[in-house]
Amino acid sequence: MREVFKNELNALADDLVTMATRAAEAVEKASQALESNDLDLAEAVIDGDAEIDHLQGHIDQQAAQILALQAPVAHDLRVVISALKMSVAIERMGDLARHIASLVRIRHPKPALPPAFADTFSLMGRSAHRIGRSLVELLDNPGLDAVPTITAIDEELDDLHLRVFSMISELGHSEVTPAQIADVTLLSRYYERFGDQCVNVSQRVEYLLTGSWQPELSASDAASHEQRSEPRH
Repeated sequence: MREVFKNELNALADDLVTMATRAAEAVEKASQALESNDLDLAEAVIDGDAEIDHLQGHIDQQAAQILALQAPVAHDLRVVISALKMSVAIERMGDLARHIASLVRIRHPKPALPPAFADTFSLMGRSAHRIGRSLVELLDNPGLDAVPTITAIDEELDDLHLRVFSMISELGHSEVTPAQIADVTLLSRYYERFGDQCVNVSQRVEYLLTGSWQPELSASDAASHEQRSEPRH
């Protein structure tokens, strides 16, 4: 019975790796579609999100079955509960990649990106690709060394996210339209949240390895938290 339980936990871990791989591939393709205004590639990302959703459902079903039939405790229970939490975060990563691709489809045949923002979003796409791949490596070979790397790339995305807002304030109406401002604001937010979800998963892995849960707030979440904490007059 113990060997069966071990195999079930390994299958759960393997499915998380597969799911994260699909999400990392999705944001890479979505970024390529955004840069090149490639409608076919955008459509492929949108269609492929169904597989990520299916994997989440499968993982959740597996986890529920393990909880019901194996009654795990201590570390094993943390593994199963963490798998449920991680599947939610990875599913959201897939959704965010789909949102990027959907905006490409909505604006086609016109490009979704104004020329002035092309370089910044090229950097965001590369950072999103790197953090997605780093997460896959972490899930495939869990270890604490990869966690700071993911956190550092997330900070890059946060900085680029803030750069977009600075550029919006600096550009005149002759260079960017209100619709384009709305588009780049959404796109920037999608990338920033993609990084945050990667950090969420990495923190779950860190929790499993250390037994300590100390989630870090992203720059945007920290600012929101600080505002909510201010006393009202």
